[in-house]
Amino acid sequence: MLSSRTVVAVASSSSFLPLSHPAAASTSSSASAAAASYPFLNRRLAFSQCHTNRDRSIIPKPQRSRVMEGFKTRAAAAAPQLEDADALIDSVETFIFDCDGVIWKGDKLIDGVPETLDMLRSRGKRLVFVTNNSTKSRKQYGKKFETLGLNVNEEEIFASSFAAAAYLKSIDFPKDKKVYVIGEEGILKELDIAGIQYLGGPEDGDKKIELKPGYFLEHDKDVGAVVVGFDRYFNYYKVQYGTLCIRENPGCLFIATNRDAVTHLTDAQEWAGGGSMVGAVLGSTKQEPLVVGKPSTFMMDYLAKEFGITKSQICMVGDRLDTDILFGQNGGCKTLLVLSGN
Repeated sequence: MLSSRTVVAVASSSSFLPLSHPAAASTSSSASAAAASYPFLNRRLAFSQCHTNRDRSIIPKPQRSRVMEGFKTRAAAAAPQLEDADALIDSVETFIFDCDGVIWKGDKLIDGVPETLDMLRSRGKRLVFVTNNSTKSRKQYGKKFETLGLNVNEEEIFASSFAAAAYLKSIDFPKDKKVYVIGEEGILKELDIAGIQYLGGPEDGDKKIELKPGYFLEHDKDVGAVVVGFDRYFNYYKVQYGTLCIRENPGCLFIATNRDAVTHLTDAQEWAGGGSMVGAVLGSTKQEPLVVGKPSTFMMDYLAKEFGITKSQICMVGDRLDTDILFGQNGGCKTLLVLSGN
């Protein structure tokens, strides 16, 4: 649910309103007051429970999307107008921005973004960019920012592809073990930089399984982790291979870069997100994945340690309640919801 630390910035579907814009809004009421205004919030419908305890959720699956849409509408409507944007800006030292739907849609920059980023930098704010999209590495995202005319350093970018590699390094993933990747080039590049052995990825996109009597798919017994991210080359071979590794290799980890239902591949419509690939493997293994992207706190903890930031001095800016805003609230940060994407 929205907390008193949540700010809502109202924006159109194609533009980003700077914090000083009169249409920006902030919640001044407490979370308990919000729950009183909307009784359904008292029925254990906190987003963290909907996200992490899906199997135990009291909401029937067909109704969940309708509940989410209703919550978004009510949450935005409940927030009074933000009267003092300067106070919000002065209260934090770091702004973390989601990318898809906040900075850009597809390959199109959202109006107002350059001016907003320039204003925040001029006021001495640290800017960090976090995306659940694992198709690119940090270096590749740096090139995308450059192409869009934004001056962003590679060290300011944290993609879920990087988070997957960083997590494996943080647990001292054995050097004699390999990672099977259901995903794209970004994950492979980050694993390569981290010195972690891998197989799979886009090159398995053309592999097929012959379902004939006696057919047996061999898999590598040295795979110690399966990393699943967004994959435009997703197929049945990858599902079966990943499933065999998770179910039959002792101690094999199931890691998801994210569980986003949809993503913004183009500015024309929403597309099925990485959560659809993760869901397929979850369905066949009956194992919950360890999520390293938003709303998991792994990236927030990593950023706080990397930059020496106090979490209360961070404001998370995003367009999704169930990933971006929950990510910020789980991490103890202030949050800013913009309506330019989801």
